Amino acid sequence: MTTDSTIIRRSLQEPSAFAELFERHSAAIGRFAAQRVGAQAAGDVLSETFLIAFRKRGSFDAAWDSALPWLFGIATRVIHRQRGQEARQWRAIAASATVAEPHTGGVAGSATERVEERADAEAAVRGLAARIERLPARDRETLLLHAWGDLTYEQIAVALQVPVGTVRSRLNRVRRKLAGAGPDRGGTAATGRETGRGAGREEESNGRAVEQGA
Repeated sequence: MTTDSTIIRRSLQEPSAFAELFERHSAAIGRFAAQRVGAQAAGDVLSETFLIAFRKRGSFDAAWDSALPWLFGIATRVIHRQRGQEARQWRAIAASATVAEPHTGGVAGSATERVEERADAEAAVRGLAARIERLPARDRETLLLHAWGDLTYEQIAVALQVPVGTVRSRLNRVRRKLAGAGPDRGGTAATGRETGRGAGREEESNGRAVEQGA
Protein backbone atom coordinates (compact mmCIF):
# COMPACT_ATOMS: atom_id res chain seq x y z
CA MET A 1 0.00 0.00 0.00
CA THR A 2 1.21 3.50 -0.81
CA THR A 3 2.43 5.29 2.30
CA ASP A 4 1.03 8.64 3.42
CA SER A 5 4.49 10.11 2.99
CA THR A 6 4.49 9.10 -0.68
CA ILE A 7 1.03 10.58 -1.19
CA ILE A 8 2.06 13.89 0.37
CA ARG A 9 5.23 14.08 -1.70
CA ARG A 10 3.22 13.40 -4.85
CA SER A 11 0.67 16.03 -3.89
CA LEU A 12 3.37 18.71 -3.98
CA GLN A 13 3.36 18.27 -7.76
CA GLU A 14 -0.21 16.96 -8.11
CA PRO A 15 -2.37 18.73 -5.52
CA SER A 16 -5.38 16.53 -6.30
CA ALA A 17 -3.46 13.53 -4.91
CA PHE A 18 -3.99 14.92 -1.41
CA ALA A 19 -7.61 13.76 -1.62
CA GLU A 20 -6.34 10.21 -1.08
CA LEU A 21 -5.04 11.23 2.33
CA PHE A 22 -8.45 12.62 3.23
CA GLU A 23 -10.18 9.41 2.18
CA ARG A 24 -7.72 7.38 4.23
CA HIS A 25 -7.84 9.32 7.52
CA SER A 26 -10.95 11.52 7.59
CA ALA A 27 -12.98 8.94 9.52
CA ALA A 28 -10.44 8.72 12.37
CA ILE A 29 -10.00 12.50 12.61
CA GLY A 30 -13.74 13.11 12.35
CA ARG A 31 -14.49 10.59 15.10
CA PHE A 32 -11.89 12.17 17.40
CA ALA A 33 -13.29 15.63 16.69
CA ALA A 34 -16.84 14.49 17.45
CA GLN A 35 -15.73 13.07 20.79
CA ARG A 36 -14.00 16.32 21.66
CA VAL A 37 -16.45 19.00 20.45
CA GLY A 38 -19.64 17.12 19.53
CA ALA A 39 -20.99 15.92 16.20
CA GLN A 40 -22.29 19.31 15.11
CA ALA A 41 -18.93 21.07 15.34
CA ALA A 42 -16.85 18.08 14.26
CA GLY A 43 -17.36 18.77 10.56
CA ASP A 44 -15.77 22.21 10.90
CA VAL A 45 -12.81 20.76 12.80
CA LEU A 46 -12.35 18.07 10.16
CA SER A 47 -12.47 20.55 7.28
CA GLU A 48 -10.07 23.00 8.92
CA THR A 49 -7.67 20.21 9.89
CA PHE A 50 -7.28 18.99 6.33
CA LEU A 51 -7.18 22.52 4.92
CA ILE A 52 -4.27 23.35 7.22
CA ALA A 53 -2.63 20.02 6.43
CA PHE A 54 -2.88 20.74 2.71
CA ARG A 55 -1.35 24.17 3.11
CA LYS A 56 1.47 22.85 5.30
CA ARG A 57 2.08 19.55 3.50
CA GLY A 58 5.49 20.74 2.39
CA SER A 59 6.63 20.72 6.03
CA PHE A 60 5.56 17.11 6.67
CA ASP A 61 8.45 14.95 7.91
CA ALA A 62 8.82 12.34 5.17
CA ALA A 63 10.66 10.05 7.62
CA TRP A 64 7.21 9.03 8.90
CA ASP A 65 5.23 6.66 6.69
CA SER A 66 1.93 7.53 8.39
CA ALA A 67 0.55 11.07 8.48
CA LEU A 68 -2.06 10.22 11.11
CA PRO A 69 -0.10 11.54 14.15
CA TRP A 70 0.62 14.75 12.22
CA LEU A 71 -3.08 15.12 11.38
CA PHE A 72 -4.10 14.46 14.99
CA GLY A 73 -1.70 17.18 16.09
CA ILE A 74 -3.30 19.68 13.72
CA ALA A 75 -6.79 18.64 14.83
CA THR A 76 -5.80 19.04 18.48
CA ARG A 77 -4.66 22.62 17.87
CA VAL A 78 -7.85 23.40 15.94
CA ILE A 79 -9.95 21.99 18.79
CA HIS A 80 -7.98 24.01 21.32
CA ARG A 81 -9.29 27.16 19.64
CA GLN A 82 -12.84 25.95 20.26
CA ARG A 83 -12.61 25.77 24.04
CA GLY A 84 -16.22 26.87 24.56
CA GLN A 85 -17.61 24.12 22.36
CA GLU A 86 -15.32 21.54 23.97
CA ALA A 87 -16.44 22.59 27.47
CA ARG A 88 -20.07 22.04 26.45
CA GLN A 89 -19.18 18.59 25.11
CA TRP A 90 -17.46 17.66 28.38
CA ARG A 91 -20.59 18.63 30.28
CA ALA A 92 -22.65 16.44 27.97
CA ILE A 93 -20.25 13.52 28.49
CA ALA A 94 -20.36 13.95 32.27
CA ALA A 95 -24.17 14.00 32.18
CA SER A 96 -24.33 10.77 30.21
CA ALA A 97 -25.20 8.01 32.66
CA THR A 98 -24.73 5.02 30.39
CA VAL A 99 -22.24 3.72 27.87
CA ALA A 100 -23.40 1.75 24.85
CA GLU A 101 -22.34 -1.87 24.88
CA PRO A 102 -19.79 -2.70 22.16
CA HIS A 103 -20.98 -4.86 19.29
CA THR A 104 -18.35 -7.52 18.79
CA GLY A 105 -20.31 -10.02 16.74
CA GLY A 106 -18.24 -11.44 13.92
CA VAL A 107 -14.99 -10.12 15.40
CA ALA A 108 -12.59 -12.71 16.76
CA GLY A 109 -9.45 -13.02 18.85
CA SER A 110 -7.33 -9.94 19.40
CA ALA A 111 -9.77 -7.78 17.42
CA THR A 112 -12.47 -8.53 19.98
CA GLU A 113 -10.10 -7.64 22.82
CA ARG A 114 -9.29 -4.38 21.07
CA VAL A 115 -12.96 -3.43 20.85
CA GLU A 116 -13.45 -4.27 24.52
CA GLU A 117 -10.39 -2.24 25.54
CA ARG A 118 -11.65 0.79 23.64
CA ALA A 119 -15.09 0.41 25.26
CA ASP A 120 -13.44 0.26 28.69
CA ALA A 121 -11.42 3.39 27.92
CA GLU A 122 -14.56 5.20 26.77
CA ALA A 123 -16.38 4.22 29.96
CA ALA A 124 -13.44 5.41 32.08
CA VAL A 125 -13.36 8.78 30.32
CA ARG A 126 -17.09 9.24 30.79
CA GLY A 127 -16.87 8.35 34.47
CA LEU A 128 -14.07 10.84 35.08
CA ALA A 129 -15.20 13.50 32.60
CA ALA A 130 -15.40 16.35 35.10
CA ARG A 131 -11.93 15.59 36.48
CA ILE A 132 -10.42 15.22 33.01
CA GLU A 133 -11.89 18.54 31.93
CA ARG A 134 -10.05 20.23 34.80
CA LEU A 135 -6.67 18.76 33.85
CA PRO A 136 -4.14 21.20 32.38
CA ALA A 137 -4.68 21.41 28.61
CA ARG A 138 -1.36 19.75 27.81
CA ASP A 139 -2.13 16.77 30.05
CA ARG A 140 -5.69 16.45 28.75
CA GLU A 141 -4.57 16.57 25.11
CA THR A 142 -1.97 13.86 25.76
CA LEU A 143 -4.47 11.63 27.55
CA LEU A 144 -7.15 11.94 24.86
CA LEU A 145 -4.76 11.31 21.98
CA HIS A 146 -3.88 8.09 23.78
CA ALA A 147 -7.40 7.06 24.86
CA TRP A 148 -9.49 8.35 21.95
CA GLY A 149 -6.92 8.82 19.20
CA ASP A 150 -5.45 5.37 19.94
CA LEU A 151 -1.93 6.72 19.35
CA THR A 152 1.28 5.25 20.74
CA TYR A 153 3.61 7.32 22.92
CA GLU A 154 5.86 7.92 19.93
CA GLN A 155 2.94 9.03 17.75
CA ILE A 156 1.67 11.38 20.46
CA ALA A 157 5.14 12.89 20.65
CA VAL A 158 4.96 13.59 16.91
CA ALA A 159 1.42 15.00 17.16
CA LEU A 160 2.27 17.39 20.01
CA GLN A 161 5.85 18.07 18.92
CA VAL A 162 7.34 17.08 22.28
CA PRO A 163 9.87 14.43 23.35
CA VAL A 164 8.59 10.92 24.08
CA GLY A 165 9.78 11.34 27.68
CA THR A 166 7.40 14.28 28.04
CA VAL A 167 4.50 12.14 26.85
CA ARG A 168 5.38 9.48 29.43
CA SER A 169 5.63 11.97 32.27
CA ARG A 170 2.30 13.56 31.38
CA LEU A 171 0.46 10.23 31.19
CA ASN A 172 2.05 9.02 34.42
CA ARG A 173 0.98 12.24 36.12
CA VAL A 174 -2.57 11.88 34.81
CA ARG A 175 -2.73 8.26 35.98
CA ARG A 176 -1.63 9.28 39.46
CA LYS A 177 -4.31 11.96 39.59
CA LEU A 178 -7.13 9.78 38.32
CA ALA A 179 -6.18 6.48 39.96
CA GLY A 180 -8.80 5.45 42.45
CA ALA A 181 -10.79 8.62 41.88
CA GLY A 182 -14.39 8.14 42.89
CA PRO A 183 -17.40 9.94 41.43
CA ASP A 184 -16.63 13.60 41.01
CA ARG A 185 -18.35 15.85 43.52
CA GLY A 186 -17.25 19.18 42.14
CA GLY A 187 -14.40 19.60 44.60
CA THR A 188 -10.97 20.93 43.92
CA ALA A 189 -9.13 17.62 44.18
CA ALA A 190 -7.38 16.48 41.01
CA THR A 191 -7.70 19.85 39.32
CA GLY A 192 -5.11 20.93 36.84
CA ARG A 193 -3.95 23.83 38.94
CA GLU A 194 -1.89 21.68 41.28
CA THR A 195 0.68 20.68 38.66
CA GLY A 196 2.11 24.13 38.06
CA ARG A 197 5.82 24.68 37.86
CA GLY A 198 6.64 21.24 39.28
CA ALA A 199 5.05 19.52 36.29
CA GLY A 200 6.96 21.78 33.94
CA ARG A 201 10.25 20.90 35.62
CA GLU A 202 9.43 17.19 35.40
CA GLU A 203 8.69 17.47 31.69
CA GLU A 204 11.82 19.46 31.00
CA SER A 205 13.89 16.84 32.83
CA ASN A 206 12.32 14.00 30.85
CA GLY A 207 12.71 15.89 27.60
CA ARG A 208 16.41 16.49 28.18
CA ALA A 209 16.95 12.85 29.09
CA VAL A 210 15.36 11.67 25.86
CA GLU A 211 17.22 14.18 23.73
CA GLN A 212 20.55 13.30 25.32
CA GLY A 213 19.89 9.58 24.87
CA ALA A 214 19.09 9.99 21.16
